[in-house]
Amino acid sequence: MPNHLGVRIIAGQWRGRRLKPIRGRDVRPTSDRVREAWMSAAGGTLEGLRVLDLFAGSGALGLEALSRGAEEVVFVEISAKALSVLRENIALVGAAEACQVVKGDALDYVRKLEPFAFDLAFADPPYDRDHAAMLLRLYHTRPFARELWVEHRSAEELPDIPGLRHRRYGDTTLTTLAADE
Repeated sequence: MPNHLGVRIIAGQWRGRRLKPIRGRDVRPTSDRVREAWMSAAGGTLEGLRVLDLFAGSGALGLEALSRGAEEVVFVEISAKALSVLRENIALVGAAEACQVVKGDALDYVRKLEPFAFDLAFADPPYDRDHAAMLLRLYHTRPFARELWVEHRSAEELPDIPGLRHRRYGDTTLTTLAADE
């Protein structure tokens, strides 16, 4: 059942603020529990980092990163409905100056990036479309951030890439890969 109350920002300057949700049957927002685990594992504070939020949806991950001190977030989303909600959420917290919104396919976007264009990249692609595996392969070939975090279904087949780390939360797994510099 979709969460129509929206997600809340868990920590930082906008702690407790509720974001507008994207409504729809196929919407699968990252739970507060998984987002908190994600941010804690990423170091808790993201002071001064340049962050990429792929498959951004409502922007909850990127806005959480800004709330915790990230300097800038680039959101990449293809859905017009999601982009509308994302822009509303950026305005809701007053973060327009620290945000760039890109309408487009996340995989195409990262293919064009220079190596290490970002400090940290988050990706929450649609489940069961092989996007997580494709993204990890792209990153392994040409890292566009110092570290990549991908949320995916726990049962999803991933490529055998050295250095993959997994944190499982029921049906959801967070997989991380840090670039060799």
